[in-house]
Amino acid sequence: MAETGPADDWDEEEPALPRLRLSRRGVVVLSVLGALLAGGLGWLVFFSSVLDVRSVAVQGLESGQLTNDQVAAALGDATHGPLARVDLGAAERRVAAVPRVAKAEIWRGWPHTLRVKLVERKPVAAVKSEDGTFTQVDADGVSFATGPTAPAGVPVVELALSQQANESLGVISRPELVRAAVTVAAGLPEAVAKRAGAVRVYSYDDIELQLSDGVVVRWGSADRTGRKAKVLTALLGQKATNYDVSAPEAPAVSS
Repeated sequence: MAETGPADDWDEEEPALPRLRLSRRGVVVLSVLGALLAGGLGWLVFFSSVLDVRSVAVQGLESGQLTNDQVAAALGDATHGPLARVDLGAAERRVAAVPRVAKAEIWRGWPHTLRVKLVERKPVAAVKSEDGTFTQVDADGVSFATGPTAPAGVPVVELALSQQANESLGVISRPELVRAAVTVAAGLPEAVAKRAGAVRVYSYDDIELQLSDGVVVRWGSADRTGRKAKVLTALLGQKATNYDVSAPEAPAVSS
């Protein structure tokens, strides 16, 4: 008689397992339970107070002039109620409307935190007003803060218009002249900007830098500011009291 081995055992058919069949009533019961579970979770997340907003965490507060509480106040109703129901787009627009904020991004930090990442505006110039106050302006020309003093290390824009420039204000307005000065301030290398005590505007084509050590730089117009900044940076290696980069192809230095 031939012996049977493991392979022969594998060929034997195994009894089929009985299929699990649900009755129509069972299907209905499971469907109802699933709906109740989904509804309960939806109520828990979207309507109950279990996952309410309880805190606001802000990243990017670098200037010391804007606080976590101020950002939370700008969010308004977004800091109350279920976290899942916060309209993130509307919340971002509210924070971005704060004058010192250049950009804002908001997301949910489960289970209870609304997280905010923002970029603050940085002043490149402070515009001196007739009442003696100083308005801070960023590189995009946006005015975002006014105070009794100019921030340290930021050049002050002063309008010292010539008679001809005053007579031409109908053609080139004061705001345009201020924007030209801000363009110059924004284009200065950081090392030069820190030394620039003032950006004086005599006319559209006659802008002058007054450095903190008494050095004067004749800039001309705001045109080609990037090129002029590079030329000035190179010239500052020469000891002088007056620099002229109004024509960057033919700069001048004098004592």
